[in-house]
Amino acid sequence: MRILFMGSPDFAIPSLSALLDAGENVVGVVTQTDKPKGRGYVLTPPPVKVFAQERGIPVWQPRTLRDEQFDALLKQLDPELIVVVAFGKILPASVLSYPRFGCINVHGSLLPKYRGAAPMQRCLIDGCAETGVTTMFMDEGLDTGDMLLSQAVPIGPDDNFEDIHDSLAAAGADLLIRTVQSLKAGTLVRHKQPEEGVSYAAKIESADCLLDFSWPVQRVHDRIRGLSPFPLAFTRTPDGKLLKAVRSSVYSKDTPTRGPGEIVPSQDGRFLVCCGDGVLELVTVLPEGKGRMPGKDYLRGRKFPEGSRLGAGEQNG
Repeated sequence: MRILFMGSPDFAIPSLSALLDAGENVVGVVTQTDKPKGRGYVLTPPPVKVFAQERGIPVWQPRTLRDEQFDALLKQLDPELIVVVAFGKILPASVLSYPRFGCINVHGSLLPKYRGAAPMQRCLIDGCAETGVTTMFMDEGLDTGDMLLSQAVPIGPDDNFEDIHDSLAAAGADLLIRTVQSLKAGTLVRHKQPEEGVSYAAKIESADCLLDFSWPVQRVHDRIRGLSPFPLAFTRTPDGKLLKAVRSSVYSKDTPTRGPGEIVPSQDGRFLVCCGDGVLELVTVLPEGKGRMPGKDYLRGRKFPEGSRLGAGEQNG
């Protein structure tokens, strides 16, 4: 079976690797264009491009999938199946309808929950105890195609986006191979997505990253881990400096005697902050203009006065 792979970030690499290791005939890789990154705006290729070139797979980076040039490329490659994993662009009908066996997508949620751009971050932010991956046949809707196989993945109480990303990338690769094998064996069964339980995982915006310490402590913790290691939740110190939260832990769910955002003195030096119904420990932080450091070290260096509050004066949502 001639397979065209479409993907861009690190999440897609295990799936592409699994196809190649299984001996599948991957005729090429389509990925996004190189983009400037970092302070120096260095033009950087997508991780999938780097991996594919290392494995000797031809790579194309079209600016659009909706022109005659890409149509000609499809005819040249003549894929029987297109596999899409975190490609980052909507596929037009002309692409979806081309391969004989359709387009199969590996999606990082248990559909129909968390359709959309940020399923892994949103399930953590929402405090879910479980997520998973689903393979589906793609249609013109936003993750609305018929489901094929799914695999649940548990979420630990302190797992962050990086942890879940890696777990789901591995699970997705395994599920993709099982899906392709079933397709070739003629045993693959498709199921329409139920209307009940549909939810959408909107793209993470800067407003999602602002912490509000009047929230319940679990909600603050879930927000921090859902946005770590990137783009990171943030607050402001009493003197207005930006402070990003990398790792946190629920220290106590006892009703605090201090106001939201107030820094709690600790005998063992922990960076403790009052929330709406408990106390949060900021285990690792990223201060403005500095590198990541343990919360204890940051607090020791700052020596905030008694009664100091994080986020004071912010318009928290």
